Amino acid sequence: MSVLFLKPDQVSAMSEAKNIFGEPLKICGQDPVTGFYRNGYCETGADDLGVHVVCAVVTDAFLEYSRAQGNDLIRPNPSFGFPGLKQGDAWCLCAGRWYEAHKAGKAPMIDPHATHERALDIVPMDVMVPYFLKQSRP
Repeated sequence: MSVLFLKPDQVSAMSEAKNIFGEPLKICGQDPVTGFYRNGYCETGADDLGVHVVCAVVTDAFLEYSRAQGNDLIRPNPSFGFPGLKQGDAWCLCAGRWYEAHKAGKAPMIDPHATHERALDIVPMDVMVPYFLKQSRP
């Protein structure tokens, strides 16, 4: 797996992408830089087999749940440009994993404006609504 890094001036509208409201997709996170393409957006493409489209603000409970499922998001993995996550980080999660975490009572809150419309192929809107952040993030 190769990871594509883009400089901030290159983060344009790869983003003609839409969010779950059909509006232009907002940036999810720059510190750490998130997204399958490491451009800050929860964009997806044919090479994104995990469908990393849910912009979540991770919690310790979710991170421990994910680790228990075999996906350790806490430990850094420099070979993939992955810094490791801590509670409060915004990160583009696989829609399927977020949905599993919801069913287990461990799903983190999401930024609906930065969650790609493709999430709706996996997670029903009515399931996501209670997890919407109440305020926009900077």
